[in-house]
Amino acid sequence: MKLLRWGAPHPETDPGQVALHARNVRFDWSDVALQWMPAEPIAGHLISALNMLLPEGERMFIVTYREALPYVKDEKLREDMLGFIGQESMHAETHQKVLHDVFAANDIDSGPYVRQMEYLFRKTLGPRGGDDHAARQMLVERLAFIACLEHFFAWLGDWVINAELEKFGADPRMADLFRWHGAEEVEHRNVAHDVAEYFGVGYARRCASMTLVFPIFLVLLVRGARFLVQQDPNLPDRGYLRLLAGVFAAMWRGALPGLPSLLRSALSTFQPGYTPESVGSTAQAVAYLASSPAARAAAS
Repeated sequence: MKLLRWGAPHPETDPGQVALHARNVRFDWSDVALQWMPAEPIAGHLISALNMLLPEGERMFIVTYREALPYVKDEKLREDMLGFIGQESMHAETHQKVLHDVFAANDIDSGPYVRQMEYLFRKTLGPRGGDDHAARQMLVERLAFIACLEHFFAWLGDWVINAELEKFGADPRMADLFRWHGAEEVEHRNVAHDVAEYFGVGYARRCASMTLVFPIFLVLLVRGARFLVQQDPNLPDRGYLRLLAGVFAAMWRGALPGLPSLLRSALSTFQPGYTPESVGSTAQAVAYLASSPAARAAAS
């Protein structure tokens, strides 16, 4: 049953329309261990792989939205896109700092993995030259790709806000990093979907994009986890089969989101009329953002 665990009930009070804005945060990363969740090191490394994956991905989001903005005449959508850009910029900057202050401080060379992400997000998914029609079509494909990823980020954000990471010995600073980021993902969960629809991403293209994005996202995360395990001096090196066994065991214990709920979440995007509105709770996200230690530290 732990594989099916979803988390604590969401608050009932809806704050209504929320104006998106970037929040300053301040983290003290001194003496944070590489195994920041010592009772579940494999789960910790899988989650930590996001620190290597996200900065380049979010920079691609920003570049794509800046390219799309001149085509958007809806003022409310433009406002949401600008708020989204501000939040994603802060996410990229904060996770990038972890690579230096935590990974490098623990003798982890993230360079090889990060260079692969640079190639993926700058070259494969970056802006393309060509005539106006080809450039516009590539822009729409990238917007569809972003909408699929943002669905998963909002879903993961809802999970991490509710996950009881502390019972696995999680460092409160690292837990706050992912909860702060996850709460903002829940808060702006509708933006990427709304932008994609504005640019004509319909049902067929959404399904086709999700069919590609879902396995790619999982592969990148597992590769990132193995990359960290291989460099962790306190863990034996293990092949992908043993690593996956460890991941599934961590899911069973509640240290990672369960596979059945992940699959249900992916499949929900194939429903006609899908929107991400039901992924998480804006009220819960805003409440966490008001209490986040890193956000409060930056405001003091």
